[in-house]
Order: sequence, then C-alpha cells, then structure tokens
Amino acid sequence: MAAQPRSLIQSNAQNQYEVTVEDLPLSCPMPQMYLWNSHPRVYLPIEKTGWAKCPYCSAEFTLRR
Repeated sequence: MAAQPRSLIQSNAQNQYEVTVEDLPLSCPMPQMYLWNSHPRVYLPIEKTGWAKCPYCSAEFTLRR
C-alpha cells in the first residue's frame, strides 16, 4: 500500500495562526508548511506569553492551552 501524500499548507497564507502545545517548539514556517517559497525557519518563544510574532513575515501565533 502506497503512503498517502501529506497535505501541506501554504506558508505565509494567513497572518494569524492558533497553535497548541503539540506544535512546540514553535517555528515559522511550521513543519506542515511548504518551504520552497518561504523565509528561513526561525524558532519563536511562545511558551511564557502565549503569543509570538514572526520577524520575517509578521505572522502572529497564539498558543491555545
């Protein structure tokens, strides 16, 4: 049986993302995103405040606890 291709989401497609503890450590772009048309991966500290903003694309991330 062939493996199903993983559906990736378009990086930088929206400006606000909600993430969970399963997404930590948080990086932008996230592992589920296409990388070919994105910026270099940067890790964002979100654990303390529950919110982070990417310095490259200005995407905002909110941690759902």
